[in-house]
Amino acid sequence: MSKERDMHKAALRGEPSYVWRAGQQRRLEMIQRAAGERISGRILENGCGVGMYIEHMKPFGGEIHGLEYDFERAREAGQAHPRILNAAGEALPYPDNAFDLILSHEVLEHVADDRLSAAEIVRVLKPCGRAVIFVPNIGYPFETHGIYWRGEYSFGNKLFINYLPRAWRNKLAPHVRVYSGNDMKELFAGLPVTIVESTIIFGAYDNLIARFGMLGKALRGVLQLMEKTPLRWFGLSHFWVVEKNPV
Repeated sequence: MSKERDMHKAALRGEPSYVWRAGQQRRLEMIQRAAGERISGRILENGCGVGMYIEHMKPFGGEIHGLEYDFERAREAGQAHPRILNAAGEALPYPDNAFDLILSHEVLEHVADDRLSAAEIVRVLKPCGRAVIFVPNIGYPFETHGIYWRGEYSFGNKLFINYLPRAWRNKLAPHVRVYSGNDMKELFAGLPVTIVESTIIFGAYDNLIARFGMLGKALRGVLQLMEKTPLRWFGLSHFWVVEKNPV
């Protein structure tokens, strides 16, 4: 695959987790807490990348399925895990009421139709099943997916892009969405779900810690303490847990 194609795919679909570090472990613990007993049930990771979260959910004993839109990533995940399908989130190839738990980890911002994808997640959840969702927060000072400028993608953290008027921001980053709290409410409006938890979290900043050691750890500690305050508005990602209403 050419470097240009790699960059284009990374821009449109994001980069999956290739290594397991403190940030992924923290999110796994959040998923486990939100899932409760569903963590050992029938699980779908919707947008599984190369299968890192599937690998780390296996010890909980559930029957884990993975869906990935990108064929090459789906093929790589399928080499280590059964039950991997290559399909789009807007048309999940599963029957109604199929899963106890669905994980959507930084995926909805990349799909063609996030509202339809959310509806599909709800459709394939069992009654009282839960979906755990992470998406980028518009309040984070950096756009972590880069920007599209003069016909080319420019990667890296771009400061204050998400604070521009939405129309301007979307011209600079047409390849990825960001979400406000109201955006998240609209995503699930009218769907037969109850919001169990909705908050905003900061990252684990593993790269900073690797570079700056204790100073990086101190920064991470301060930022994660801010999650308990109104300053969480500046956090990296929304963390939502929705439960499908009983019949």
